[in-house]
Amino acid sequence: MTIRRILAVVDPTAEEQPALERAAWYAKLAGATLELFICDYDQYLAGERFFDSASLEKARKSLIDNHLRRLRDRAKALEARGLEVAVDARWDRPLDEAIVRKALESRADLVVKDTHYHSALRRSIFSNTDWNLIRGCPVPLWLVKPRPMSDSPRIVAAVDPLHERDKPAALDHNIMTAAKDLREATGGELHVFHAYDIAPALAVSADSMTMPISLPIREIAESLKQQHSDAVFGLTDEYGVPRDRVHVHEGSARQLLVTVSEELDADIVVMGAIARSGLERLFLGSTAEQVLDHLPCDILIVKAPAARDDA
Repeated sequence: MTIRRILAVVDPTAEEQPALERAAWYAKLAGATLELFICDYDQYLAGERFFDSASLEKARKSLIDNHLRRLRDRAKALEARGLEVAVDARWDRPLDEAIVRKALESRADLVVKDTHYHSALRRSIFSNTDWNLIRGCPVPLWLVKPRPMSDSPRIVAAVDPLHERDKPAALDHNIMTAAKDLREATGGELHVFHAYDIAPALAVSADSMTMPISLPIREIAESLKQQHSDAVFGLTDEYGVPRDRVHVHEGSARQLLVTVSEELDADIVVMGAIARSGLERLFLGSTAEQVLDHLPCDILIVKAPAARDDA
């Protein structure tokens, strides 16, 4: 995950810009260039309901020019901190497709965008734009929660080495590489998480036995634990992760990942995205998409090369 160019998506409707601050922080650490990007669209200025006119075109240009002035002011402050910064503002829609077009045009290595947060629910509220970016962003996507990053960030890589048939084996290596690069750039602490469910194995065993009551549940559970632990350690040993920072649990991945992230006070979770053919919903590794809203920290989404091409 060599990061030379970072594209930071700036929300034109908000004063606070956690994604911009996070992108600037990481650009400084990684020695990367930073581009600030605003995409805006107002249906009342689009000429869709009424006949388009020169005055509407002038209003659209004025809107984009104002955004560019705001971005240049922010860029000056960032340049004073030693960063190389570019800016761009465009009239375009839908937002997720506009961001993808801009990322490809800029040859960005990383897209950074914030998510909305509902303090009463203690969870983020992912928009359609967020979900569509997770599905279609051609480069790693960093979704930022409005909370400060620790001086020594704790990074949690969520892996599934005993992957399903439609999950590329390379995805776990992309996750581990991205997480390791983050740790090295930030001076943080890397943890690895994996959860497995014994229910399918028990169901298969019960179907194959004439006396389900004698099902050797304990033996099956111990065998599965050993199998999953060996697979995870085989992966993490390759990346030099101490085994006391590898967390293998039996149970629901979507629940346990949130719990482990909270217990570790994680700053960022690195996950892999898989778009399944024929389905509108997206799954991340072995974890359903609902977990994203409930994670207490930033999320970095990476894809296997083949999945990225298909998105």
